[in-house]
Amino acid sequence: MKDIETIRAKQAFIIDMDGVIYHGNRLLKGAQEFVEWLGKNDKAYLFLTNSSERSPLELSQKLERLGILVDPEHFYTSALATASFLASQRPGGSVYVIGEPGLIQALYDAGFTMNNVNPDYVVVGEGRGYSLEALERAVHLITGGARLIGTNPDRTGPVEGGIIPACGSLVAPIELATGVKAYFVGKPNPLMMRHGLRRLNTNRENTAIIGDRMDTDIVAGVESEIETVLVLSGVTRLDDIPSFPYQPRHILEGIFEIPE
Repeated sequence: MKDIETIRAKQAFIIDMDGVIYHGNRLLKGAQEFVEWLGKNDKAYLFLTNSSERSPLELSQKLERLGILVDPEHFYTSALATASFLASQRPGGSVYVIGEPGLIQALYDAGFTMNNVNPDYVVVGEGRGYSLEALERAVHLITGGARLIGTNPDRTGPVEGGIIPACGSLVAPIELATGVKAYFVGKPNPLMMRHGLRRLNTNRENTAIIGDRMDTDIVAGVESEIETVLVLSGVTRLDDIPSFPYQPRHILEGIFEIPE
C-alpha cells in the first residue's frame, strides 16, 4: 500500500531517525539520496526523534560522520520537548535525571536545576547511566512526592545488532515499584507533534510523517491527522501491522523508495 507521488507532493516532512535513516552507526539504504532530494525540491523537514541522548548539534555531527550534511536546526528531540513541557508546567523547577548529556543540557537550558534530594520531577531517558543505585534513588524520590516523567514510551530501539531496551522499558521498573504511572512527552504525545509543525511553520495537510514504529510514529500521525508513511527498515515488520487498530497510509521497504 503506497502512492509514492502522493508522498513526494507533500511540502513538509517529519522524519524519525533510528530505523529510518540509520541503525546505530550504519546508514540505511537511500538515506543520503533522500536528504539530497529534500534539499533539491525545497522541502521543509524536521528530524523528530524520540531519542533523548544527543543534542541537535550532536545529531548533526553524527549524520556528518555518516556522510550527510544537515544543520542542527533540522533536529528536534524528545529531550527538548520534555524540557519545554516541564518549563511550561513549573518554571525554574528542579529535576533528578536518569539520562545522557543531551537530556541534562536541554533541562539546564530550560532553566531547571539538578536535585537528588527533593526534586519536583524525576526525569528518565535512555542512557548507559541507568543502574540499580539510580533506580533506588528514583523510587525513593517519587515516593517522597516527585513526579515521574519519561522522555518517550519506546520500549525498544534498533541498533546494528538488533534491538536494545529504550526509555519505556527503563521507566517500567520505577512504575512497578512506586505504583506511579509516568507521563511521556515524546511521540505519540500530540505535544511533540505540535512542536514539530510549529518549527516547520506548516500545517498538517501539507505534511507527512515517516517512521518505523506503529506504536509511536504512525499513531502520532494518525491522531494528528498527518499523512503517515511506515518504513519496514526498523522495528515494525509487515506481519505486525494487521494487529494494530490503526493503519499507515503508506508502507515502504525503506526511505530509498522516495527520491526520484
